[in-house]
Amino acid sequence: MRGQRYIDALRGRRGGGPTPEPEPEAPPTAAWVDTAPSPWDASTKPENRADAWCNICRWTGPAFEGPQHCEFATCPRCGSIARDRFLFWCFVERTPPALRTRLLETSPRMGPDYRRAMDRWFTYTCSDFDERAHAGTVRIDLQAIDLPDAGLDVILTPHVLEHVPETDAALDEIARVLAPGGKMYLQVPVLQGATAPPVEPEFHGDDTPVFWRFGPDLTTRLRDHGFETTLLCTHDWQRRVDAGDADWGAGTSREFDVTSLLGGSIADDLQSVADDATAARLGFVPSYMFLTWEAVKR
Repeated sequence: MRGQRYIDALRGRRGGGPTPEPEPEAPPTAAWVDTAPSPWDASTKPENRADAWCNICRWTGPAFEGPQHCEFATCPRCGSIARDRFLFWCFVERTPPALRTRLLETSPRMGPDYRRAMDRWFTYTCSDFDERAHAGTVRIDLQAIDLPDAGLDVILTPHVLEHVPETDAALDEIARVLAPGGKMYLQVPVLQGATAPPVEPEFHGDDTPVFWRFGPDLTTRLRDHGFETTLLCTHDWQRRVDAGDADWGAGTSREFDVTSLLGGSIADDLQSVADDATAARLGFVPSYMFLTWEAVKR
């Protein structure tokens, strides 16, 4: 018997004999969305000890991918970049636990797993207007939102308002569709100390034209439209503005006029939502790149 096994083995090496059984395939890895806890679940001890932690998919690791920048510092699991995490952090930190809340997100940058997670947690709708880069489930023009009055509790709108020609019309429409006490978390590239149109034609990566380059004075504009408004930031930015820093010094990104940003920021309008350790762990550095408005409908 032993000799026959030896002969069979030799035949197998020479190409003869029975074909070996294929190795069983490993079961597919579950997407992070399948196990993601509620956004309001407290961070765990390993998450608090990690050098890098994603507050969306709960990944932990030694570092995010790419440089420290609002458009980079990418999570290797869910693909969030730093500004995605900051917007989500602002919303969760400033909102009591509210699963199934009626939430609209305009032009979400992240993919199907993220949208599935949002569907699990909220009554979630995502929209886009030109649909070239961020197709949503509905097509919405912020200047004429085809939704009923007071039908939403939260709007997340990241890097959209700068592409809207009529800012006042959009803010009126957002106020109309939010329920009383509803909130908008608004992100735009805040590159300078005062709002102005671009000096020359400007387009973002998906070839959409930029009509406005906003500054911290957008706070006043939001208040004029009936919103209780706070400009959310990290503790480092709050500290610098409180101290009256006139200049950041060397090493800032050329696209940000940090000196005018510091000069245009009003300390009483700001609220820190992340201490230095939290900002470092989630990738919210440098602090001048992380500003998000909270606008609450009166």
